[in-house]
Amino acid sequence: MPFPFEFILFGLTLLGVALFHQRTLQVSLAGFASISLYKILFTGFKGGTGLTGFAHAVSHEWVLLANLLCLLTGFALLARHFEKSHVPVVLPKYLPDGWKGAFALLVLIFVLSSFLDNIAAALIGGAMAHQLFKSKVHLGYIAAIVAASNAGGSGSVVGDTTTTMMWIAGVAPLQVLHAYVAAGVALLIFGFFAAKQQHAYSPMLKNTHQKTHIDWKRIVIVLIMLLMALGTNFLINLHYPDKADAFPWIGAALWLAIVLTSLIRRHDWELLPETFKGSLFLLFLVLCASLMPVEQLPAASAMSTFWLGFISAFFDNIPLTALAISQSGYDWGLLAFAVGFGGSMLWFGSSAGVALANMYPEARATKDWLRQGWHVVVAYILAFAVMFAIMGWAPETPHRHTLQTTSPT
Repeated sequence: MPFPFEFILFGLTLLGVALFHQRTLQVSLAGFASISLYKILFTGFKGGTGLTGFAHAVSHEWVLLANLLCLLTGFALLARHFEKSHVPVVLPKYLPDGWKGAFALLVLIFVLSSFLDNIAAALIGGAMAHQLFKSKVHLGYIAAIVAASNAGGSGSVVGDTTTTMMWIAGVAPLQVLHAYVAAGVALLIFGFFAAKQQHAYSPMLKNTHQKTHIDWKRIVIVLIMLLMALGTNFLINLHYPDKADAFPWIGAALWLAIVLTSLIRRHDWELLPETFKGSLFLLFLVLCASLMPVEQLPAASAMSTFWLGFISAFFDNIPLTALAISQSGYDWGLLAFAVGFGGSMLWFGSSAGVALANMYPEARATKDWLRQGWHVVVAYILAFAVMFAIMGWAPETPHRHTLQTTSPT
């Protein structure tokens, strides 16, 4: 077969995720089971055939999976602390008037997403917009909130699950930082048009909260958690690079910080069951991607990266990133922008969009999203072109490679 059947099963899994948003865990589990069964019976794995090869392939990923699980659940607690710090409530009083205030709110969401999960940044931004615009938020502006949250996380290894995956796999934080070249250009483009749309639809009504005070202890908790994760990764890679793949150091450090900071403020432990369920869905997708024969994919290039952005609008960007990491040979900053921001072009193309659609159900009208949020598509194309013109194509190899590639036998 010229086109490996594993990719067909993988594509059907991603299509199922796109169509059945309420059953994503079941769909990803079914996809993983079908791909695994096919490879056990027919093609085998890089580490062997049958159940032995399957066990080797799965066990090879345990550090990546453990790190992801720890970080996804830990960042959910971190985001809740930031939300409860009252910073999102206090910030709107510093926004300018007119359409510039609507633009400034998108910039604020962009900045928040650089250190918060992009889902949390989108939800915080959506809640602020609901208050500031008298519950009348233009669909084009809703699309811009999602775009701002995805763009802001694209150049930070703690701002998006895709860049966190790259970080865990050995991509240094500086290797994705230049994604902000494209992300900044995109923000200027979609932000301007979306702010104008919103101001014409419903101008900003600023309601300052003079008596609201920031909970600085919660800000300290956020900083401790971020510093523990980032600092541990830096120290391990600097002094013990040969042991980096032996244990989920980053996730363990983050959870050590969570345990220690529980003495300062109680964590919202009730978030964990639902977060754990959502994390399992992503882990199964990553496992599906790890079983793909990536050596049969087209070689990594600027053009293939560009089209990955459009594919990301239809399918979840997590497995696409996992495939790219397995394949290697990418310009990680360009890839981070493409898969991170590209999903903003449709409401179901990113987790931030799906989450915000729960707050604004009108966002689920796909045709209206494209028609009124047209500036997001234009921003992606122009920003990618600008970044490629300025930075060129500079593929870099991670200093370690976590995801295993497989090949038919």
